[in-house]
Amino acid sequence: MSARLWRRRPAYSGRWEAARLSPVVLTVLIAGLAFSTPREIAVSRLLPAAPALAAAMWPVLPTVLLGAFCLLLMIVLSFFYTDLGTPYTSAAIIAVTLAAAYGSHVRIQREEILFQVRLVADAAQKVLLRPLPRRIDDVEIESLYLAAQEQARIGGDFFEAIGTPHGVRLLIGDVRGKGLSAVGAASAVISCFREAAYDEPDLQGIIHRLETTVTRHSAAFPAHDQPEHFATALLAEIPHGGGHLRLLNCGHPPPLVAHCGKVRVLEPTVSSPPLNLAALIGDRYWVDTVAFAPGDQLLLYTDGVSEARDHAGQFFPLPDWMRRQGQEQPRELLDQLHRDLLQHSGGRLDDDIAALALRRCGVQDRGAFGREG
Repeated sequence: MSARLWRRRPAYSGRWEAARLSPVVLTVLIAGLAFSTPREIAVSRLLPAAPALAAAMWPVLPTVLLGAFCLLLMIVLSFFYTDLGTPYTSAAIIAVTLAAAYGSHVRIQREEILFQVRLVADAAQKVLLRPLPRRIDDVEIESLYLAAQEQARIGGDFFEAIGTPHGVRLLIGDVRGKGLSAVGAASAVISCFREAAYDEPDLQGIIHRLETTVTRHSAAFPAHDQPEHFATALLAEIPHGGGHLRLLNCGHPPPLVAHCGKVRVLEPTVSSPPLNLAALIGDRYWVDTVAFAPGDQLLLYTDGVSEARDHAGQFFPLPDWMRRQGQEQPRELLDQLHRDLLQHSGGRLDDDIAALALRRCGVQDRGAFGREG
């Protein structure tokens, strides 16, 4: 088990590889000082710190071997300095090494459990946020998902894109709440959308089915931190061969569309209620139709993007940022958004982030895309 975990350290860790040598560096440093400083200082009494440090990053056997080396080193020092308190320091090295070996064993067990949990979380994420096709009909699609917590794999943000007989249909949303309850609600919404997108002839029909799904899920699986679930959602439909798109916005941040270098914020004409709140504020759903010509770009996102704050508490200026971008491909656009969000927030995200970038292909784009494939 320990050997597997030893090899399983992430490759990003050039710094980790250097840190893993720190127990050896500490041992050499203490030994050098012990031989070069006056015996009254008794630097050798710091030798138990080396196996203690090793327990935080080494398997059991290397930790024990380092402790044994420190003990041997203390014995060698006693030949040169007879009044170092060798018995006491040696006993301390032995005791710390045994404790460090046990601590290393416990740490490795917990890392193994965490690794298995991550495997399950990765599998769950592939089901909940499965990889989207790079292109559906004449629409190029790319996605971005960033978890606020570094070790998180899934959360309450969700998206989906499906090619249907009615055109390309897209969903992006955000379940209010955190933890597994939010993940369950997001999974229920996406599963419902994947069926309804094929069956329903219009966006209102889809949203009614999503509303029913969230209501039933909230009743069946009540959350501990809130009386019921609710979610913002944005539905988009790009008909076959049409030069427009339809949007139904249920309390979600408005998307952005870029046309001929100009960026437009697509605020809904009439506000529609978030999912599972229709019974409180009415179930009137309004569909807006906007132009979406070849070469146009569409950016859908959750509030983690627009509400990302810098050290001064200022929100990320998404519309202005979008205006500064050129005619990048969707993947390049999202990669730049990722970099700029991290720079704006100082590398720390306070909320999950999900985004979809779409681009309507022209005739030349279609030929180029086909040759690449």
